[in-house]
Parts: sequence; structure tokens; C-alpha cells
Amino acid sequence: MFKGIGVSRGTVIGKVCLVDRSSICAIKYKVERAKIDDEVGRFTDAVEDTKSQIREIKARVSKDVGSKHVYILDTYIMILEDEMLINETIKGIKEEYVNAEWALKVSLDRFAGLFDSVEDEYLRGRKLDIQQLGSKIMSNLTGNLYEDLSDMDESIVIVAHDITPSDIIQMISKKVLGFVTDIGGKTSHTGIMAFALGIPAVVGLKDITTNVKTGDSIMVDGESGIVVVNPSKKDLRDFLKKQQGYKYYEEKLEEIKDLPAETKDGYEVKLMANIEYSNEIVSILNYGAEGIGLYRTEYLYLNRRDLPSEEDHFLDYKKLGKGLYPKSVVIRTLDIGADKFHFHLDPIQEANPALGLRGIRFSLSHLDIFKTQLRGILRASYYGDIKIMYPMISTIEEVREANKIVKDVQDELTQKGIPFNKDIEIGVLIETPSAVMIADLLAKEVNFFSIGTNDLIQYTLAIDRVNERVTYLYQPLHPSILRMIKSVLSAAHKEGISVGICGEMGGDPLNIMILLGLGEIRELSMNPRSIPEIKKMIRLITLEEVRGIADRAISLTSVDEINEFAKNEMERLSSRE
Repeated sequence: MFKGIGVSRGTVIGKVCLVDRSSICAIKYKVERAKIDDEVGRFTDAVEDTKSQIREIKARVSKDVGSKHVYILDTYIMILEDEMLINETIKGIKEEYVNAEWALKVSLDRFAGLFDSVEDEYLRGRKLDIQQLGSKIMSNLTGNLYEDLSDMDESIVIVAHDITPSDIIQMISKKVLGFVTDIGGKTSHTGIMAFALGIPAVVGLKDITTNVKTGDSIMVDGESGIVVVNPSKKDLRDFLKKQQGYKYYEEKLEEIKDLPAETKDGYEVKLMANIEYSNEIVSILNYGAEGIGLYRTEYLYLNRRDLPSEEDHFLDYKKLGKGLYPKSVVIRTLDIGADKFHFHLDPIQEANPALGLRGIRFSLSHLDIFKTQLRGILRASYYGDIKIMYPMISTIEEVREANKIVKDVQDELTQKGIPFNKDIEIGVLIETPSAVMIADLLAKEVNFFSIGTNDLIQYTLAIDRVNERVTYLYQPLHPSILRMIKSVLSAAHKEGISVGICGEMGGDPLNIMILLGLGEIRELSMNPRSIPEIKKMIRLITLEEVRGIADRAISLTSVDEINEFAKNEMERLSSRE
């Protein structure tokens, strides 16, 4: 038995098809000056071939899966057209007199390195996208066969070191039951696509490819992350029972897809989506999202060599505002630090970037970058219900200074006759312990709070979420976290401002009973894939009963006690369907 990361619910059993895409080794060699232009041409041809292959896949499968799922292929093309990636490789070829394979490898390593140590889990997942694209370009450069999964013609389970989103899209019209991989995570596009298309999948198994062979029997549980190779009769019996349970559960989720997220006693909660690309609009609406509770703007900065212009910001945010109107869009201002601006600023080496010059601290120390983004947001606010949210707030002075800068930018736009929403709402992410402790003061300065549970848990429990040795300490239902959330809700309620939960804690059904019982939460923002399941849970409960559950949970003294209590309560509530 193997344990990985379940990224797409469902259980399947089938025969293994082992896909070997061993990484191509790029060997460095010198190129004669007279042949440099030919080497550049060889590289650009490989990039164009890769684009054409992706476009061909998109055209071929769009009829089968619909445009709402193939947008990620457009994102891949966007990365391939990125000037930084292309120009850096060409520059490497010309200046170092090296072969295209080596120059590409150097560029890809540098480009992917921008995402290393980024605290946002979703942005870290983009590194894998770049690596996957690099493999396709490298295959075209070297002439190596890149195995095409569209050739599969029997019911099988794919086992591979890695799977690309374009592979997954092709699986829909083939007889692929599911897949498992050595690498990957919930936030990679591979995981997102598997979930969106309903293909059971487990990733991050590390060495599954070395422990199976084509033709083996394999069972995959896409929720628990359990994979069993050549299962016993008992394994099969248990598996079939679980499979029937999943089927019933999925049918129930489909029944409530278009119903409101409302408790049995009429308390309605808005379920919002956390996203990072403006072209995700169609996808999130398909999950039933009622708006965007967190738009991560970092990708506008990370996928380019130059800084994004005011127009870049404006057009991207305008697309969201118009596309979702009258639904609201909360835009988080830049939340990465100086360590990610290798090409724009003097390099800054910080021992712990997560606690360094990042978020609002970075914006306030680089007003040109901050004002450019604010002008784009404000201009876009004329075209939709757009809100501004500051990240990484730890002092009242940061909020006041940021608000003053917003006012200055508003005055500039007014003088130029540029329209914007003069009543735009401004909020802060409550994600540091200090922000929790001064929530009553912060509530007087802004229109809303969003509790960023991912970072709040990390900073409160003093753990690094990307450090595998301490991830077991990442405990959303820790007594300190519950008390902090209750305190913030109370402070906001006294000042009459709204509070939402923004983070994966709000996307777990186990937490919903307690969160809604802690105080007045009208909005939960999460990975859009989680929305149907959270809606189902909300529709099972009453506000009165979850208040009692929350009171009991917050009185308990240990995480284990709270988790056990929450699991028992969820089972009790779920049994009355």
C-alpha cells in the first residue's frame, strides 16, 4: 500500500499503464559564433512547435470537455510567450555561445526559482507548470518522443513521474480511469484539472513508478490518497464498498449545485473563490462561486522580466470586474517580497523571507510599485464591484499609511478626470497574531476583515508550512486559532464591519460547524473545488446547533480532543440526510 496526496475524489481499479517520461539530460557544449543564429532558430522553432501542439490538443478536445476546462492550456501558451523565458534563453545562447538545450535549462531553473520559498501554496504550484513546459520544449529540441496519452485505447490507470494538464484533458475522451504520479500537489494544475474533470487521482507518491509495472492491478482512492498495487480479495471488497459510498455522495452534491448555501434556519453564507488567474472566471462559476474572495495578483509579477504596467493591472482587473458583475471581487495587493524581484531591484537576501520585507511592508517601501497597482485597481473598480485588501498587516500605522496612499492615488485620478468607484471598500487580511490582538483598532480603519487562516496558523504555531518535518503541527482546530478567530469576529461585530474566512480552513467541512458557530461569518472564500462540499455541509446544519458545537469545541484543551469531537459531530449531522 502507498500513501500520497489525494487531489480528486473517487475510487477506481484497473490495469497499470506505466508512462516513462524520464527527464532529458541537457549537456552543455559550445556553439561556433557563425552558427549562433541557427541555434537561436532551433530554439524558437521548438517553442513554436510546443505552442502548436498545445493548440492542437485544445482544438481536439474542446468539443469533448468544453471551454471551461481548457483555459489552463491558454495559460501554458501565455507562459510560452513570456518575454523573460524566451529572451533569457536567446540571451544565454548568444552571450555564452552555448547550445539551446543548456540555455533553456538555465532559463527554466531561474524562472522556476522565482517561485521557490513563495509562501502562497498556489503560487508554488506554478513552478511545476514551468517544469512541465520545459520538458515539452526540450523534447522538441532533442527530437525525443514525448509519449502522447491520446493513443491510449483501453481502460487503464496511468502511472507516471508526472502528468501535464494537457494529458489530463485528453483522458476525458479516452478510457483512462485515473492516474497516480511520483510528484505533484493539490495546488498544481495537474491536481486542479483532475478534480475539475472528475478523474480520480493521487499525486506525490515519490517512487510509485519504481514499484509497479505495466499490467499490474492497481486501486486508487482519490480522497484518502491510498494506492494499492495487486490488491487482495479483502482489499477489493473494502474498495467496492467505498466506491458505492462515493457515487452516492457525488449524486447528492450534484443535486444541490444550484441551491443557496443556507442553513436550515435561514442563515445564508456567500461561498467565494480564491483564484490567481483572471481567465478562471468560467471555471469558478461552474462550481457555484458567488464571487472572488481573494484574487492573488502575484502572478502578474512573477511571469515576466519587466514590472507590470498600470495598464497591465487595469486590464486584468477590469476583466474580472466586468466578467463577474454584480458579484464582488476582492483584490489582494502584492504579497511577495523583495527576494522575488531578482530582475527589478537590488537583490535582497533574507534569512527568513516569510517574516521579512513582504506584503504591505514591501508595498509601503516601494511606493512606485504600490501606486501603479492601486491605479490599476481603482480604474478597474469603475467596471465592477471591486474591493482592495492589504496583506501581512501587523500594525495600525501600516493601514493608515496605505489608506493615505490610496487617497493620494484617488486624488490623482480625479484631477485627470479618470473615473473610479469613489466608495471602493478597503479591507485587511488578519493573518498575524499582532493583527488579531489589535483587531478592535483595525476595525475602525477599514470596511471589512478577511481572516487569512493559512498564514495565521503558520505564524501562531511557529511552523514553516513547506517544511515536511513540522507540517504535522499545522492544526487549524488548535485552541489558540479558534480563540483568535472568535476574538476577531467579536471586534468586527462591535464596529459593524463584515468578516470572511479566507484560506483552506474554510474549505474543509470538518471546520465549518465550528467556524460558523464562533460568530457572524457571512462569507467563506476557498479553493473553488471545495465549494459544492461546503455548501452541502452548510445546508445540513442550523445556526443554533453550531453555536453549541463551537462553544463545546472552544472549551476543550487539546487539538486531538477538538478534532475527535468535530469528527463525531460531522458524522452525526451527516447521518440525518
